[in-house]
Amino acid sequence: MSREKILSDVLRNQPERKELPGDLNFPAPGRIELTEKFIRMISLIGGNVVAVQNVQDINQYVADHFKQTDRIITPISELAHYTYFTKDDDPHQFEDTELAILKPHFALAENGSVWITEDQMGHCVIPFICQHLAMVVDVQNILADMHEAYDVIQSQDYDFGTFIAGPSKTADIEQSLVLGAHGARSMTIFLLQAI
Repeated sequence: MSREKILSDVLRNQPERKELPGDLNFPAPGRIELTEKFIRMISLIGGNVVAVQNVQDINQYVADHFKQTDRIITPISELAHYTYFTKDDDPHQFEDTELAILKPHFALAENGSVWITEDQMGHCVIPFICQHLAMVVDVQNILADMHEAYDVIQSQDYDFGTFIAGPSKTADIEQSLVLGAHGARSMTIFLLQAI
């Protein structure tokens, strides 16, 4: 059967078009319920949530879990005492990064992911090249679901953006879950509490 015949048959055999419903919004849960669901989902996908009140709490966590000689990078100005970088820096210099600390635009309770764009990453390679990844998420920036996320995203202007959910993982080999298979080996969410 020729390629043209196959494509022609597919084109002829299309389902009837239906309009999407006008309102895809669902009742939003309360802030506490959203936060609890987000924490549950992060745990289910292999991540770790650390409640923090301020930057000093992040510094303490880093001091307790990483060596002074580890390379820790961030584009967050409040954490500039670590290796601070901007989008103008050469991304090749970050190949030996132990921990990258980033701040996404928002997080999703539905699946435990965070939405981050290149302007928040500094470089689009950073979340994928580091050994360990941390995200600073303001509890007020947890959205309920993907519908709500896309409502926000459609008004943003960005070159590159991605949803990241937990450390990298695969279950392709012998159906055994392997964390840190092809990217960050761990993901920590610094959940910044409302002050």
